[in-house]
Amino acid sequence: MPALNRLRLHKTEAIVLKHLNIGEGDRIVTFYTPHLGKLRAVARGAREIKSHLAGHLEPLTRCRVLVHQGRTLHTISQCETIESNLALREDLWRLTRSLYLAELVERFAQEGQENEPLYLLFQDCLAELATAANADLLLRFFEMQLLGLTGFEPELAACVECRTVLTPTSHFFSASAGGVLCGDCRNRFSLHRPLSLNALKVLRFLAAANLSQTANLRLPESLAMELEVVTRQYLRYLLEQELKSTDFLDMLRRDAARAVTARELDY
Repeated sequence: MPALNRLRLHKTEAIVLKHLNIGEGDRIVTFYTPHLGKLRAVARGAREIKSHLAGHLEPLTRCRVLVHQGRTLHTISQCETIESNLALREDLWRLTRSLYLAELVERFAQEGQENEPLYLLFQDCLAELATAANADLLLRFFEMQLLGLTGFEPELAACVECRTVLTPTSHFFSASAGGVLCGDCRNRFSLHRPLSLNALKVLRFLAAANLSQTANLRLPESLAMELEVVTRQYLRYLLEQELKSTDFLDMLRRDAARAVTARELDY
């Protein structure tokens, strides 16, 4: 981490991504910062009742942290909350979606690599999730923007293989190829699935839009589901495993569906 090597102490704004308990009372906290990228540091005694750090280091908290550089692990000297994002933690659905964003940042971000646009995207999307009417669409927006900011944006304008400009019709999306394939090239890649014209248009829109423009978009349920399947498949391919938070999101959906079915039967 070059920036930290020049300074024994570094003060930065950060958002807590996760923490891990170690020893009898300590905690390793993973932050995302605007200029130092992903940052891990130990909070000594953070799990003790008298600790002045514990309340400021909960996941999703935006804080100002003072980090002391150590030989093998950085240490948190001070921390103060800027925004607790309490509204996200008080609602299970919003909490789960927020932790999904945090997991994406944690997996794609690099330690010591500055990416202020990604930090601001993360901050703004967390704030929007507290009140968003269409939270799942917000997740798709975040995914497409994150992919662009980390160098993994899929090719959506031309066929990945033959580079032919895509015509307004249905095509195929290939995670292994890194984008959309035309009908002639789809069989050259094993991992591909049909992609409707409307799904392609929305993916292009989300890659180029801003947050306020996305808030006004309304999609049919079938199209929203198609987009989720496509982006999840692509993320799984890039990360070589499923994100942990998607399992919990799926469980919440199954529980909600069963509850609806039960109410209908009672009626």
